Amino acid sequence: MSTPPEGTFTALRTQLQDAATAFADGPGALEGILRGIVDDVERAVREPLEIFPVCHHSPASALAMARRLREKQPKVVYLELCEDMAPLLTELRNCRLPVAVQAFASEIDGFPAEWAPLSVVAPVTEASAEYQAIAYALDTPGVDLVLVDRSSDHVFQWETPPAADTGPDTPPADEESALHGDAVGVDIGDLRPRFAELEEHLLRHGRVRHWSEWWHQYVELPLGGSDHDTYRQVMLLIGSLFRRLAPGDRRRVRVDEDRERYMWTRMREHLAATGTDPADCLYVCGAFHAASRVEEFGVEGSDTFTISPPTPTKWRHGLIPSSHAAIEAQLGLAAGSVSIAATEWAKNLKRTGVRPYRLEGQAGTKKSTRARKAAVPALPAAAAPPADRLTGFLQRPPALDPLDEAELLGWSVDIVRAARRAGYLASTADAIAVFETSILLAGMRDRVHPTPYDFQDAAVTCIEKEAVPGRRDVARLVEIMMGGDRIGQVGYDALPPLARDVHDRLAPLNLKLQQRGVQRALLDIAGRPELERCSDVLWMLRRLLPHGAARPIMGDRRLGERAIQESWDLALGTHQRALIELGYEGVSIEQVLEQRLRRAAYAPQATAAQVLEAVEDAILHLRSRRLADELGTRALEVLAGERSVDGAPEVLRRVRRLLAYYRTSEPVLPPWIEAFVKTGYAHYCTLLPTAFTDEDATVRQVAAMLGFLFGMEGLALSLGCDRTQLELALAQSHPQEPSRTALLWAAQTHLGTLSRTDLRARCDELLGNPLVVPAYPRYLSGFVHALEPVPGLADFVVEAVSNAFARLPDPVLLPWLPTLITSLRAGGAELAPLLIREAGRVFPARLAELDSWVPPWLAPQELPALRPGQATGGVRGVALLAAHPATCDALAELLGCDGTWADPEAAAPRGAELLGGHPETARALETLLAAG
Repeated sequence: MSTPPEGTFTALRTQLQDAATAFADGPGALEGILRGIVDDVERAVREPLEIFPVCHHSPASALAMARRLREKQPKVVYLELCEDMAPLLTELRNCRLPVAVQAFASEIDGFPAEWAPLSVVAPVTEASAEYQAIAYALDTPGVDLVLVDRSSDHVFQWETPPAADTGPDTPPADEESALHGDAVGVDIGDLRPRFAELEEHLLRHGRVRHWSEWWHQYVELPLGGSDHDTYRQVMLLIGSLFRRLAPGDRRRVRVDEDRERYMWTRMREHLAATGTDPADCLYVCGAFHAASRVEEFGVEGSDTFTISPPTPTKWRHGLIPSSHAAIEAQLGLAAGSVSIAATEWAKNLKRTGVRPYRLEGQAGTKKSTRARKAAVPALPAAAAPPADRLTGFLQRPPALDPLDEAELLGWSVDIVRAARRAGYLASTADAIAVFETSILLAGMRDRVHPTPYDFQDAAVTCIEKEAVPGRRDVARLVEIMMGGDRIGQVGYDALPPLARDVHDRLAPLNLKLQQRGVQRALLDIAGRPELERCSDVLWMLRRLLPHGAARPIMGDRRLGERAIQESWDLALGTHQRALIELGYEGVSIEQVLEQRLRRAAYAPQATAAQVLEAVEDAILHLRSRRLADELGTRALEVLAGERSVDGAPEVLRRVRRLLAYYRTSEPVLPPWIEAFVKTGYAHYCTLLPTAFTDEDATVRQVAAMLGFLFGMEGLALSLGCDRTQLELALAQSHPQEPSRTALLWAAQTHLGTLSRTDLRARCDELLGNPLVVPAYPRYLSGFVHALEPVPGLADFVVEAVSNAFARLPDPVLLPWLPTLITSLRAGGAELAPLLIREAGRVFPARLAELDSWVPPWLAPQELPALRPGQATGGVRGVALLAAHPATCDALAELLGCDGTWADPEAAAPRGAELLGGHPETARALETLLAAG
C-alpha cells in the first residue's frame, strides 16, 4: 500500500517520528505504528465519500452526528447495519426506545442443526449516532438510507462458532439483562482495545476501574463540545490505534476485513446504479472500520471481492424490546454505562443547544410543528486538503471542568432519598459524606469535576457499608437515579401478526397487556361465556411462553374438564420479546403450537412418554382429533422401538388418562390407542424379565410396567393378546434385589400363582431370620411400589408393616427405621395416601380402643359346627353363599343362569361335597368377599 502524500499531517508525522526515535532508541516497530496511524487518518479524511466514524451508544458520536447532518444535509446515508434489516427501520416510530431490530430463524438450512434457533439483534437507543442517521433519513424527503453491512445470514456464515465475541462470558443475572436472549449482537463501532495489555495499561494509568469509565473520562468528555473535524480525526486515530495494536487473531481479522470489503462493494454498487455524487453521501461506520486498509477501500477501490450467496435459511425480521442492561450485557459494557451515557446525552443537548433528530410519532417525544424541508444539495467545495486538528488536540492539556456543586449536591441528596426508600439507614450526614468523598475521589484520580463513576464509588463507600437490606444495592440505585434502566417497548402497529392477534383476542379482559409488570386477570366463564376463548388463548400461551408470562392462579385444564372460573397472573409486556419471537414461527398461536408438537414428536430423541404428552396437549389446547390421531400413531412407533423402561411410569400415567378421556367422550376408542395398548402389552412382557435384573432400571419403573400389564390386561386380551405371555415373563424373572423380589411376589399373588397364605409365610420367614432383618425395609419398599399394579394388596402391606413393629425388638427396629422412612418417602410418596387410607380403615379410630383391638389378620375365624362327613371348605362356602345372596344373584345374572334359592339345610350336603372337592375356589371366593 502506498504512503499518502506529505501535506496535512506532515508536522504531526515528524513529531511522532522524533518521539519514536527518542523512546525506542531509534526507528523501528514503534515508528512504523505511529506513522501508520497518521497515514490511516490522512487516507480516511481525503476520501471523496465522507466517512463518519462512530462508537456504539456514544453521546459524543450522537451529538457530532446530529450537528453534521444539519450542516451537510447528505442525500444518501450509508449505514453500517445488516442490509436485510432495512424494512424494519420505519417501524421504529411505533416503538419506545430502546428497542432492537432482530433477524430470527427457527428452521435453518445450511448451518449445523445445533445452532438453531439463529438470532441477530441490533439495539438502538436515542443517544446513538445510528438513530440520529435513521431519523434524519426517514423523515427528510429525498434522502435515501442504505444499509451496507453483511446480511444476518452472512453473520453466521462467517462466524465459527456463531456466538463468538458477542459479549460477556457469564449469563445475564436478571430478566432485564436477558431481553436479547442468546442473540448475536450487531453494533456500530465496537471501540475497545483488543490487546489486553493495552487496556490494562490505559485503565491503570487512567486510574479507572473499567473500560467504560476510561472512555467516558478521556474520550466522551473531551469530544462532547469539539468541532466536526476534530471529532472525526480523533475517532479515526483511536480506531487506527486499536486496529494496529490488535493481536493476530486471523479469524477475527479476516471477518473484520471481509465486512469492510462487503460494505465498500455495496456502496460502489449503489453509486453506480443511482449516479449519486459521492460528495452528497455520508458513510456512517465504526471507527475501527473507518481506518481500514483493504484494497476495496474508497470510491476508487478495487472490485475483487465476491459476495457469497445466502443459504436457503428463511429469516424473519421484527422489533423486540431492549434495555440499557441488555445492551451492557451483550456488548460487554460496565453496568450502568448506557444509563450514564443517556444522562450525558441530555446534558450535551442542553449545553450545546444542538437540536437532535427524532422520528415523527416516536413514543415519548413531542410532535414537531415545523415542516420538514427537503435535503439541500451540497454546494461543490474546493478540493482543499483537510485541516490538521490532531496536533492541537494531542498537545493541548485536558480541560478541567469546574466543579458543579449544585449538580453534585443534588446527586447526593437524591441517592440518600433513594437509599432510605430501599431500606438503608441513611441520613443527611451520609449525603454530606457522599458529597465530600466524591470530590476526594475525583482529586485522587486527577480530575476536578467528579464523574458519575466517582459519585457511584463514594455512595457505595458511605451508604452501603457491609450489608444490603433490600433488593437493590447502592450501585444499582445510582444507575437508576442517573437515568434508570430504561426498557423499550414495541408498539402495537410494529408487532407481528401473531402478537397483534393475541392482544385482540385478549381484549375482553380489559387489561393493559403491553404494560410491564404482573397484572391479575379474573375470568368468570360461567357468567361470561365469551371469556372461554380468552382462557383457550391463555392456556396456549402458558404452553408456549416462558414461565411467568401467563401463570394460572386458580383453575386447571384437564382432559374432559372445563373450568367455570379462572384467575391468571399475566406479564406479557415483560415477556414481549418471547411473544414477538412466536410471531416469527407462524401467524397464529394455534399454528405455532401444532408445529412445536410435531417437532417434539418427530424429534430423533423423542420418547413414547413425550409423544403421548404431545397427544394430550393437542387434545387440551387445540381440540384436534386429526392431530391427536397422527401423534398417537407416532407414539406407537416410538414405543415399539424403545429398548429401555425409563419412561414406563410416565407412559402408564398418560395412557390411563387418555383411556379415561376417550371412554367418557367417544363412542369407541381410536384405533391408535387400541394398537398402543396391544403393542405395549407385548412390548413390556418382552422387557419384563430383563427389567427385574437390570441395575439401571428402578423399582418404580418395573412397577409401572406391571401396572400397564395388569391395568390394560382386559383391553389387551380383548384385542387378541395372550395372557400366557405375561405368565411366562413372570416365570422367567429372577430378581436378586429385595425390593424387586417383593414386587415379583406381589405380581405372582395377583396372577394366583402365589397365595396370600404363602406370601404371609414368606414375610414371617423374613422377620424370623436375623440375617435378613436389616434388608426388610427394602422388601417393604417393593410392596409399597406393588400398590401401583396391585392396589388390592394395601391391606397386606399394612399387615406387613404392623407385624414388623410388633415383633421386632427396639434394638433391631430402631436402626432400620430411618431406612424404612427414607425408602417410603423417596420411592413411594405418591402411593402413601393409599397406604394411609387403608391403615385408617384397619386401625381403631380412638386411642382407648387400641388396648383391646385385635388385628384382622390375627382374629380367629368363626365357622359353623360341622356335621359328620362335612368338609370344612364346603361348610364355609355354603355359609358364605347363604350370607351374601345378592352376590350370587348378580353373578348368575351376568352368566345368564336362571334358578331359585333352595333350602340352605337341604343344599348343605351337596354344597359341602362340591366345595370340599374344590377348596381353592372356596378360598378365592372368601378372599374376594373379605376384600369387598
